[in-house]
Amino acid sequence: MKNYIWIANHVKKYWNYALLNILFNLLAVVFNVVSLTLVIPFLGLLFGTQPLVEVKPVFDYSVTSITDSFYYLLSQVIINEGRVQALMWICFLVVILFFLKNMFRYLGMYFVAPIRNGVVKDMRQEVFDKILVLPLSFFSEEKKGDIIARTTNDLSEIEWTILSSIEAIFRDPFAIIFFLATLFYMSPDLTVFVLVLLPLTGLIIGRIGRSLKKAAAQGQEKMGILISMIEETLSGLRIIQAFNAESFSRKKFASTNQTFNVLMNKMYRKRDLASPLSEFLGAIVLVVVMYFGGRLVLGGTGELDPSVFIGFIAIFSQIINPAKSFAQAFYNVQKGIASADRVLEILNAEQKIIEKPNALAKPSFDLAIKYENVQFAYGNAPVLKGINLDIRKGQTIALVGQSGAGKTTMADLLPRFYDPISGTIKIDGIPITDIKLADLRSLMGIVNQESILFNDTVFNNIAFGMTNVTEEQVKAAAEIANAHEFIDKMEKGYFTNIGDRGGKLSGGQRQRLSIARAVLKNPPILILDEATSALDSESERLVQDAIQNLMKNRTSLVIAHRLSTVQHADCIVVMHEGNIAEMGTHDELLSMNGVYKNLYQKQYFN
Repeated sequence: MKNYIWIANHVKKYWNYALLNILFNLLAVVFNVVSLTLVIPFLGLLFGTQPLVEVKPVFDYSVTSITDSFYYLLSQVIINEGRVQALMWICFLVVILFFLKNMFRYLGMYFVAPIRNGVVKDMRQEVFDKILVLPLSFFSEEKKGDIIARTTNDLSEIEWTILSSIEAIFRDPFAIIFFLATLFYMSPDLTVFVLVLLPLTGLIIGRIGRSLKKAAAQGQEKMGILISMIEETLSGLRIIQAFNAESFSRKKFASTNQTFNVLMNKMYRKRDLASPLSEFLGAIVLVVVMYFGGRLVLGGTGELDPSVFIGFIAIFSQIINPAKSFAQAFYNVQKGIASADRVLEILNAEQKIIEKPNALAKPSFDLAIKYENVQFAYGNAPVLKGINLDIRKGQTIALVGQSGAGKTTMADLLPRFYDPISGTIKIDGIPITDIKLADLRSLMGIVNQESILFNDTVFNNIAFGMTNVTEEQVKAAAEIANAHEFIDKMEKGYFTNIGDRGGKLSGGQRQRLSIARAVLKNPPILILDEATSALDSESERLVQDAIQNLMKNRTSLVIAHRLSTVQHADCIVVMHEGNIAEMGTHDELLSMNGVYKNLYQKQYFN
């Protein structure tokens, strides 16, 4: 039910267009019914069964009065100009009415387009906005390709199923009700058969529609897996080819692709059953109506005039199309709801990193950062076990230790990418959970081991997230990061596109762009996560020089694998199995003959 409410809330925003759509669809239905009811006087005129009305009836706003007035006008044309002329006028009037019907039908479609496209636009923006604020833990538990599928394929599915059915949902029930009201006026007895038989056909169609939703959900899930596999293949193509794993990857993809193919065949077969099934059931109802109506006409009791019966059949035949269209819309909605469920899983995901309503502004860093008995775990696996650490302003603190010791986790807790399960981290004596999230993160610049760049120009990558940045400021940041020289040699300089993830650059060049970005931000606190570990010696030297320039007059938290890069740190914190094993300068730690010395000897003497 929640997914229906979610969709309805988005549609509600466009209520003015919805009202116009309903208005013009109602007018289209009215003119359709009126044009068809003219068949009755046309037949009466043609066969001579329609008596002439010579006395002008008293007009009031009732169906009977309007009908009698029309017959009077038609009779006057017949008396004064003859039956052929009256026939010509009826034909001309039918053409005009059909023109008006189709014009209003187009206007209804014209005003449903902004609803359909606007709702999808709003949904897409809502999902994207939620992705931006979800914690990193959410994405570590989900496949990237599946998330992409939900924000693209599933939203497109909603557009092409539920939203494309909006007009049918708005129009067809009114059309069916209006046609039934007209039929009931023409022959109450005959219409009873219609009211009994139509719900039975609806139950049959509904039963198949429910199974369609399940098949659609399975299909969309498999599509998410397919996109994940494609994304992983593109990212890991170098490894796939290096390990001759093309055949393995091909078979794995082919298996999932075949499963998806079977599911989609099943789903489309069920969906495509809607139109022929509803048309066949409608034909059965039509035959029943013709049989019982024919008996009323042939009985000779005068219960039903032949021309009225033919008009009744003509109008009833018009119910079949909106009923068929509504059945198809019902099938589409069932298919689209499965996609809506998948999108809502993202929108309903818990936003664990929450800013307090009365969070404090913190524009500057003045004294110290303090970890107080901080504990953290990924699921049931403890990573940090009661960390206590003071980092004074201006200090360079290095975190070293074996992989999995908790170094990166300690750094990730500071900008609140995650929150500790217990304990507190404070900046200038204020718990970071009490500080506005934007202010907290504006105090920090981050350079990761893997340079995160975007498919954009050099300029936009360095100035990422900042406004009103001049080219001179970007160049100054690039010079500090030892990046200006290679940027200047590019074809378009700072306005050269660097490709997906900076693929046109070397590892050292990408890292220096990341450092330039941090320089331009000019944060008082730096987090450097093994920023040189993946580089060759020459690139490492250039990047290390850039890092030294970046660290001047700043508080730095440096995660290092190579101990040579942090020997001059004010304090080296040695992590071991989630605890701080040792702390001190390089010389002090060597003299302890502990964990640090063991790491040092393994790096330099093995």
